[in-house]
Amino acid sequence: MGSLKARFAILFAVSAIVVLLAAAAVLASIGLAERTVDRTLAAQGRLELLAELSGRLTQFGLAAVETVGNPDGQPEAMAIARANVDKALIAVDEAMARSFPPSDDPTDRMQYAMRSRPMSQLRGARAVLDRQVSLISRQMDPEKRQDSIKGALNGFGAMTGQPLSFLIEAERRSMTRGSEEARELSSRLRLAAVVAVAAALVLLLILYRMLTRPILARIVEVRLAASAIGRGALDTRLPVQSRDELGLLMANVNRMAARLSRREVHVAADRAALESTIAARTADLRAANARLEAVDRSRRRFFADVSHELRTPLTVILGECDIAMRGAARAADPTPAFTTIRKRAQRLKRRVEDLLRVARSESGEIELDRRPLGVAAVLAEAVDTMSSEAARRRVALDLVPGAEDVECVADREWLRQTVESLIDNALRHATGLTRVEVALARVEGNAARITVTDDGPGFGAPEAELTERFKRGKRVDGAPAPDETGFGIGLALARWVVEQHGGTLHLGEGGAGRGARVRLDIPAAEPAWMDRASVQTGAGGKLREPAA
Repeated sequence: MGSLKARFAILFAVSAIVVLLAAAAVLASIGLAERTVDRTLAAQGRLELLAELSGRLTQFGLAAVETVGNPDGQPEAMAIARANVDKALIAVDEAMARSFPPSDDPTDRMQYAMRSRPMSQLRGARAVLDRQVSLISRQMDPEKRQDSIKGALNGFGAMTGQPLSFLIEAERRSMTRGSEEARELSSRLRLAAVVAVAAALVLLLILYRMLTRPILARIVEVRLAASAIGRGALDTRLPVQSRDELGLLMANVNRMAARLSRREVHVAADRAALESTIAARTADLRAANARLEAVDRSRRRFFADVSHELRTPLTVILGECDIAMRGAARAADPTPAFTTIRKRAQRLKRRVEDLLRVARSESGEIELDRRPLGVAAVLAEAVDTMSSEAARRRVALDLVPGAEDVECVADREWLRQTVESLIDNALRHATGLTRVEVALARVEGNAARITVTDDGPGFGAPEAELTERFKRGKRVDGAPAPDETGFGIGLALARWVVEQHGGTLHLGEGGAGRGARVRLDIPAAEPAWMDRASVQTGAGGKLREPAA
């Protein structure tokens, strides 16, 4: 057998034949059992009918005695008893006809003949007694009637007793024989069941050893080989002993293992080449990162050194201007040139200090010198510093100081630089900008609200993205910033500075759904704290910015 299909077909056919034979045996056994039970039940039914017939005959005899003893009584009692006897006789005849129908079986014909003769005798006895009652009823002498009816009843009993006894005994023997046949059939069925089970087990064992066990053993070999290949033993091979489906599967597994082995060799070679390439690129990246870090350190050191070096001559210039202005004031000679020089030098000094502050912020260390101050003066200074840049760009820069000034405890330079950076962002990033407004107001909760509003295209990215460190945002139109110069602190650092003052920074739209608006809410100082801070001026502290 070279195919598993043929083997399984044989297994299925044998199993089907066994099942069909078992079903046929069961059906035959059920048929035999039913026939035995039916014969037993039929004998029991006939026995019950014979018992009823015996009672009807007794009633018929009593009715005859009553009719003879009382001629003037009710004659219908005799008629009713006669009808009951006839019905009982008919019922027994029908039951015998059903139990022993006309057939070619000599046993059934003999059984029916044996029961027909006694039944004829019972009918004859009933007819004889009926004629005798009619004759006796015509006699006038009561004593003769009594003697005659006694003789008639004795004869009736003699004529019915023996046939009834014979029929009842025959039915009892039929019931006994049916019970014995049922027990014998049960014993045969048990023996046949044991033999059938034993034969089925032997057949299944033969089929298992010839068909199933070899197939299962080969399947186990395939499973073990697949597990070994899965663990990496690619030199595993299966013995191909046949050309059936399992043999073809084993051959395919062997070819798959061979291909995987060859592929593993290629993959190992490619992996080695890839690792070599990755190592080389990693070394290049590390060298490039080292160079970039060196350049970044040099840049930071350069900004810090340049800022520090520029502060000294600017301080000298401011000092000389102050001396010259005091001398000019004593000589009563106004010198507007010195005033302009001092103003410009002071502005340049702030820009240099801003540059130094931004350079230090990149290293993660920020100094906050918190002092009591008026927010309106800081905003005026920031607007004055950015006015020249706004004029150069032909943008109107307005300050709306509000109804009253708001006192806060804050770092003056960082707060000014934050506002300047917001103005600078609006000037550099807003295409088609015509106006920038800086406003101050006191809001509920005793806080100073600083708003920087423009009429540009607005923000083009979510607030979380715009305030991310080292992230440059765009406006709604998606155009690049018209000018990328400057060194503003950026929205991320601005938000951090505001939060260190206990405030919040929010981004939104400007008026009428156009432009951008940046809102700073900084807590206002309490009067008692302001009184203590005015005495202890100069108290500051260093805060470290969280790593970006």
